Amino acid sequence: MSREIVMYSRSLSCPFVTLAKRVLSDHALAYREIHIDKDPAARQRVLDWTGFLSVPTIIVVDDGGDLPAEIPPPLPRGASPRGIDRGLMITEPSIEDLTRWLQKHGFIDAAAGN
Repeated sequence: MSREIVMYSRSLSCPFVTLAKRVLSDHALAYREIHIDKDPAARQRVLDWTGFLSVPTIIVVDDGGDLPAEIPPPLPRGASPRGIDRGLMITEPSIEDLTRWLQKHGFIDAAAGN
């Protein structure tokens, strides 16, 4: 089964969502977007995963899925998820964090990096 990228975000953008969209666009990567302000189940998933309503929370899923293909390691209670590589999940990443994460999962070539 192949894998795809899903980005949990909000309808009204924020700097982290804008940055993530720019990185994905710069590398011509397709992704699905799920808005946590329009989908109560998605909102709860992000809250359960991160402890906050942190967007973007970007995950690798099996094609057509909405959940990470593997369960991410838990964060310490109250810890910020910002920029933490949690395997098939990353939340509020910087350009460098997201680029490394995409390379790690084979969505972009290491040579295409920065």
